[in-house]
Amino acid sequence: MQRTNLRIIFCAFSIFVLQSSANIEPKTDPNILEDAKLDTFSLIRKYGYPCEIHRIYTEDKYILEVHRVPHGRNETSGGKRPVVFLQHGLLSSSAEWVLMSPGKGLAYILADSGYDVWMGNARGNTYSRNHVSLKPTSSAFWKFSWHEIGYYDLPAMIDYTLAETGEQKIQYIGFSQGTTVFWVMTSMRTEYNDKIVAMHGLAPIAFVGNIRSPLIKALAPFTNSLERIFKILGRNEVLSNGKINELAGQSFCIEEAVTQVICTNLLFLICGFNEDQLNATMLPVVLGHTPAGASTRQLVHFGQLYKSKKFVQFDHGWITNKKIYGSFKPPAYDLSNIRTPVFLHYADNDWLSTPPDVDQLSREIKSVFGKFRVPFSKFNHLDFVFAIDAKKLIYDRLLNIMAQFI
Repeated sequence: MQRTNLRIIFCAFSIFVLQSSANIEPKTDPNILEDAKLDTFSLIRKYGYPCEIHRIYTEDKYILEVHRVPHGRNETSGGKRPVVFLQHGLLSSSAEWVLMSPGKGLAYILADSGYDVWMGNARGNTYSRNHVSLKPTSSAFWKFSWHEIGYYDLPAMIDYTLAETGEQKIQYIGFSQGTTVFWVMTSMRTEYNDKIVAMHGLAPIAFVGNIRSPLIKALAPFTNSLERIFKILGRNEVLSNGKINELAGQSFCIEEAVTQVICTNLLFLICGFNEDQLNATMLPVVLGHTPAGASTRQLVHFGQLYKSKKFVQFDHGWITNKKIYGSFKPPAYDLSNIRTPVFLHYADNDWLSTPPDVDQLSREIKSVFGKFRVPFSKFNHLDFVFAIDAKKLIYDRLLNIMAQFI
């Protein structure tokens, strides 16, 4: 009943906004609205870059889609290039690396700098909603957290990338949850430390005891019962990409809409405030692709970390924990197993990856070679991929570090 009421309110609000803006002359660039509708492959090709789609099977039979930009837009296909693998954050997809257009999106910048760019998609998002036998309409399909993404998805995608390129080692860039799954992989499947020449963590997340997001903090106390509540409601997936994104992107969040402030404040409420670096013109594109879907267990698992103040595996309850782990409490990830050279990039105003939590992470991982603060006090979580000045504030330094490992 509650879900139905929310949908009615949302639809009524949508109609109101559309009617209210009917006599307003559109100001938003039609090109922006087109980008909001295109998938990652089509968006990359639109701007003159080569793009490939690869499908990968995990050990537990999920089918993942990976996107590749083998070279820059003004280059030929000949010659080998150093390989870099990019992994997106929670509720996102490979699209987050290319939404900001050439010269601003990290994937474009890397491709134009001479890299062979591979972009992963975690199980359950827009591009990885398939399984050999399970359908995404079944609850069994969604029985995973980011632990499984790190244990199964990431190794499968990296092995495939190495096989296709003939490389023995590659560089890795993770944003937010894209760093979390890397810690899972390299702490539990330690052989993967030898397959990554350097790891670059943007807004790294493992410990979240000092998280500042009021929305996440409000939800965290209910994480033990949240999954049961979602099961009762028949919700295994949260915030998938669909018509709501399209409506929000093309009606609520365009420049001339009086409701654009709602879009910006919702993003800020989760991730931190930095209106100076928000490219409001691009909001329709961002919301046309994000959120891209995730399992409820991914959110529950992060909530468990906030409550426990530890970086541990999923808490199934003491009875199931005993069966799975041999102990009543979930075991901690042994970060001392990580040997890959790690570089951490953090920001003062990041409400999800806070400086104290990044400090704790850097103490736990013995192979941290550098910890770099973004030189702008208002820089927040989403700014790592969407900021107007992301290239100047972070990507240029990132490229300089990466050049040392070619």
